[in-house]
Amino acid sequence: MSDSPLVLLGFIAASAWVARQWILDYRAAREGVPSRSPLPGATPAPAAAIAVAALGSVSILAVETGGEELLGSSAVQSSMTALFALYSIAGAPVIEEVIFRGYLIIEGRGRVMLWAGAVAASLVFALLHPYLWNWTPGGLALRLDSKGGFSTAMIFALSLWLYAVRVFPLNPERSLLPCFAAHVTKNLGVFGVKYAQGFVHGWW
Repeated sequence: MSDSPLVLLGFIAASAWVARQWILDYRAAREGVPSRSPLPGATPAPAAAIAVAALGSVSILAVETGGEELLGSSAVQSSMTALFALYSIAGAPVIEEVIFRGYLIIEGRGRVMLWAGAVAASLVFALLHPYLWNWTPGGLALRLDSKGGFSTAMIFALSLWLYAVRVFPLNPERSLLPCFAAHVTKNLGVFGVKYAQGFVHGWW
């Protein structure tokens, strides 16, 4: 993810547009007149499903934070600006959930295919986060260390949890609301941890 303020503002604007479209589709579904081509998961979800989803992501964050302490890597994590924090809390969850837990899910072909697809998509989701690699002036550079491996594994676990809350019995209409709630909670928690540890610097 770029640290360029213009790029981040562009992603935030795109996220706002997607969120607006999703909300319009959600309202139409609640009113009993669903859109012809609604965005995925634009359906209601019980409060219990949303709460359980958020609590699960808090548990994953606790494991991640504790693991970083055990690995001794909590002091060498990346810094975050306020603008990037805004994107990670209010922007990324919308776009990533609509794409991954919305479109990249195999439905109607049985549980084996559902979870095989979820595992494959979660692997892609985890590897897209730059913990095992980074861009340098010379091109792509791998960063194969314990912190990168652990952080990637935790993103993979989070993604599997997000797929689980999309399809678990508490969410009978397979709404994306629990996924949004869990993702926002996780990213908000990451911001809180980084802020407490002194890794939030500057507005942009």
